[in-house]
Amino acid sequence: MKGALTGWRRNLAVLWLGTFIAGMGFSEVMPFLSLYVGQMGDFSKNELTMYSGITYAVTFFVVAVVSPLWGKLADRRGRKIMLLRSSLGMAFVIGAMGFVHNIWILILLRFLQGLCAGYIPNASALITPKESSGTAIGILTTGYVSGNLIGPILGGVLAQVFSIRLTFIITGILLLIVFVLSLTLVHESFKPSDAPIAKRDGSLLSQFKNPTLIITLLVSTMIIQMGNNSITPIISLYVKELMHNVGPITVVAGIIAALPGISTLLSAPRLGRLGDHRGADRILVFGFVFAILMYFPQGFVSSVWTLGLLRFMIGIYGALFPTVQTLLSKNTPRELTGTIFSWNQSFQAAGSMLGSLLGGAVSGWFDYNGVFIFTALSLLLNFIGVLIFIPSMRHPFAKHSVD
Repeated sequence: MKGALTGWRRNLAVLWLGTFIAGMGFSEVMPFLSLYVGQMGDFSKNELTMYSGITYAVTFFVVAVVSPLWGKLADRRGRKIMLLRSSLGMAFVIGAMGFVHNIWILILLRFLQGLCAGYIPNASALITPKESSGTAIGILTTGYVSGNLIGPILGGVLAQVFSIRLTFIITGILLLIVFVLSLTLVHESFKPSDAPIAKRDGSLLSQFKNPTLIITLLVSTMIIQMGNNSITPIISLYVKELMHNVGPITVVAGIIAALPGISTLLSAPRLGRLGDHRGADRILVFGFVFAILMYFPQGFVSSVWTLGLLRFMIGIYGALFPTVQTLLSKNTPRELTGTIFSWNQSFQAAGSMLGSLLGGAVSGWFDYNGVFIFTALSLLLNFIGVLIFIPSMRHPFAKHSVD
């Protein structure tokens, strides 16, 4: 028992570093991706906007479609091989982006990047012992959140000092390091189920004790991510408006954008441990209520300092992701863990697509503050759905809980 415990803790340490580098590598290229698209041709403003949107969205579309397929394969062949597939594939695809000069080849590579996705959900599936899943996922969350925080800053510096093209190549090298770490230091004792998943009785959902719970949690993942991404495209524009176009707008916008990640980094492990001891359902209820209360006033602030404070507080809501993953882990048969985590990634990718599209549309109809109100209302409807379809959530402080 002690040896097994040591094993998952060792994997957790290695995979934390892997998800940190992966998160940093993925986010490094995002701040200047549209600028890179502009280097692919002499585009008008409308063409540049259209091509940038396609380049950004195509990866999330592919991830949403293929993640369940990779998850099913992970449950049959093991999670480690999926880690190796994802990290090695990403290393070559993102590295190759530094050599392209045609927008359609860049879009093709972004398409292939979506096919290579899956490192983080398989890392989560590999290191989650049922009895400590909240703690493990909470700690792992700090890995890719930290990477996502540092990535844009590092990417901006690299692009400024070297070039955008060289930044893609450096990112590919970082992901190659993740592949080597996963290959040599991650250990998995994988035993496939006696019967192939496809031959089990009934559909995938019929193999869960509470299919309604699983569906509700997956939809929650999509709406939570939709809320995150609906805000991202307009944050810098909202900061510019609040600062009356005076001062270091890009610096302040970068800080404002990073604040939620900082508070998520601080809160996720603590809330994960609290969920293990007190019940993950309690954390989920708290997260929804807190997020709704924090999002509404962001649409009515008149000071960038107030916005910064609220954005920092909203990062605690980021702990909803590991909490949802914890509940999925604890309510999923071990042989289906990879499948359900990949479905979770698929719903998260769908939320990213919807958030970008709806955030842009809502800001066009109701100005920037409408996006925050729209996000708060979406979370409120999601929370109502959770209370309706997961009855135990109505009494999160009772003795029995969904986990």
